[in-house]
Amino acid sequence: MLVTGAAGMLGSQLLLTAPDGVVGVGSDLAAATAGPEVALVGVDLTDADQVEDLLSRVEPVGVIHAAAYTAVDRAEEEEALARRVNADATENLARFAAARALPLVIVSTDFVFDGTKGKPYAPADEPSPIGAYGRTKLEGEVRALAAHPDGVRIVRTQWLYGPRGAHFPGTMLRLARERDELKVVADQIGAPTSTLELAPALWDVLAVGEAGIYHGACEGQASWYDLAVATLELAGSPTRVVPCTTEEFPRPAPRPRFSVLDCSSLTALRGRPLAPWRTALADFLAQDGKTPGEGR
Repeated sequence: MLVTGAAGMLGSQLLLTAPDGVVGVGSDLAAATAGPEVALVGVDLTDADQVEDLLSRVEPVGVIHAAAYTAVDRAEEEEALARRVNADATENLARFAAARALPLVIVSTDFVFDGTKGKPYAPADEPSPIGAYGRTKLEGEVRALAAHPDGVRIVRTQWLYGPRGAHFPGTMLRLARERDELKVVADQIGAPTSTLELAPALWDVLAVGEAGIYHGACEGQASWYDLAVATLELAGSPTRVVPCTTEEFPRPAPRPRFSVLDCSSLTALRGRPLAPWRTALADFLAQDGKTPGEGR
């Protein structure tokens, strides 16, 4: 098996839940957590020759592509770079996976939607990204499906957090140690999703999923305000959280206001949904007694 983005928040969790014989590809492999059965290599996935050489050397039986340019705000000024990582690299993997008839799981995002539907987005809904990050991720989806229609499985997810890397719950806990009150956006709605829940689901999609598009997120829905309140309550923090609007907290990149994903196709494939978002958050905060986003 081959996992890209192996040093990242999701990729590192994929390594920890992987079957034997996994090769991880990442830009900072020293940060990856890997067992003795995992080999780590560094490759520029935007370079087609390097991708072809990698697949020739490793000879994987399947690939999970978790590497991505995810700096949503910075992508507004670096769209060309984001396109190289999110579209060119993705197409490279799909093209060479097609030549070897390999199943390829590609992790994508709710940002391919504009957030105006008002109810959960199904995989068949028409994408309409409103920012550079979403545009480049959608381009990667389209190009990969065109290059390898019989083998590509797109899994769109959202609002990720996990034991390693920077993420929203970890930021809230850090700020709560510094302030008595936090102001958090309450009019953007999604489904907070733990990598502890998503990683095993991606292995299932690789093993038994058919080509096409899936949505994978924790059950239920919440605003960033709801997630902040739940995080601090579960952590026993006395810091007060105050709701605010998107307009009161402007960012360079636009965000979809309602991007909850309909995950019924993934639930049907696995025979069970991902955990409810609050349950998954509690499990995450309780594991190992560690503060999320710090030293893991």
